[in-house]
Amino acid sequence: MLTHTTRPLAALTGSLLLAAALTGCGSTSTASDEKVVTVYSADGLKGEKGDGWYDRVFEDFEKETGIKVEYVEGGSGEMVQRAVRERRNTQADVIVTLPPFIQQAGSKGLLQPYRPKGSDRVSGADKAADGTWTSVVNNYFGFIHNKKELPKAPTTWEELLDPTYKDRLQYSTPGVAGDGTAVVIKAMHDFGGREPAMAYLKKLQANNVGPSSSTSKLAPKVDKGELLVANGDVQMNFAQGRSMPNLGIWFPARQGGRPTTFALPYAAGLVKDAPHADNGRKLLDFMLGEQAQRQVSAIGGGFPARADVKPADANAIALARLMEGVDVFEPDWKDIAANLPSYVDAWKTATGS
Repeated sequence: MLTHTTRPLAALTGSLLLAAALTGCGSTSTASDEKVVTVYSADGLKGEKGDGWYDRVFEDFEKETGIKVEYVEGGSGEMVQRAVRERRNTQADVIVTLPPFIQQAGSKGLLQPYRPKGSDRVSGADKAADGTWTSVVNNYFGFIHNKKELPKAPTTWEELLDPTYKDRLQYSTPGVAGDGTAVVIKAMHDFGGREPAMAYLKKLQANNVGPSSSTSKLAPKVDKGELLVANGDVQMNFAQGRSMPNLGIWFPARQGGRPTTFALPYAAGLVKDAPHADNGRKLLDFMLGEQAQRQVSAIGGGFPARADVKPADANAIALARLMEGVDVFEPDWKDIAANLPSYVDAWKTATGS
């Protein structure tokens, strides 16, 4: 059984120094020859009990190739910033984040072009035109509620302003977590622009517990009843539902409107100057392979990135039902990637965060 751990920076650096020392002693081994690949990823695809999509894919990948996956997890923004800090001593081979952070990674020059096998089956909206990133798991933004204490999910944003939710509501931090940034994106869409969205989020702050760098940490609090409502995403929360039976997924609507959401895929790119670039390419090919894509719903609780893979397992059927009646809009990711700092600053000003 493959064990995946989050390697601290010191451990990663130590490994590189050791490799350099061995090379200096006359060894023919180089970093590029190592049977390892390092992945920096947003949370959500690795199971709490080792039963997530990453767990299965990484284990199968090692068995097939002999290449061990070293896994580092954090918020989408956190992973990009870490890669920026390490630019002169690159340690990640593959980075996986939610939008708009994968676009941000591309604009910062952190990625190199590579079109994995099977990427021709991925929708053009779910991959970069220049080949620097490709979605590997499709997903949608959503909210969760505690089904035991709140059997009927709220339906509107406005309901969340009720005093019932004071200190029982929390969402992850915009600009740090991908799903937290999604709160701002959806609010801007639903309320018709930045100013009305910020006016709403300012009111909501009266009920908000406070910042959270990781969205995945909110689900256990909702399941236990510490929180009634939190943000999340369909894939992660659906998968968490296996061990957290009190989680219910819902999609807020503007009062008088229909529930909305937008695609929030896990997108992967090969890191520029990756120390194990060939291994990174192999892993990207593997994640977009037909077998791994069929496991996205059955094991990961998500949606395949490849349009030609149409699973019919129980999870796939349940996920399709969950999305019925929900309007899916497409954000202007180019605008969001370019103006994200100003949107986050506006949110900080509005909420006093």
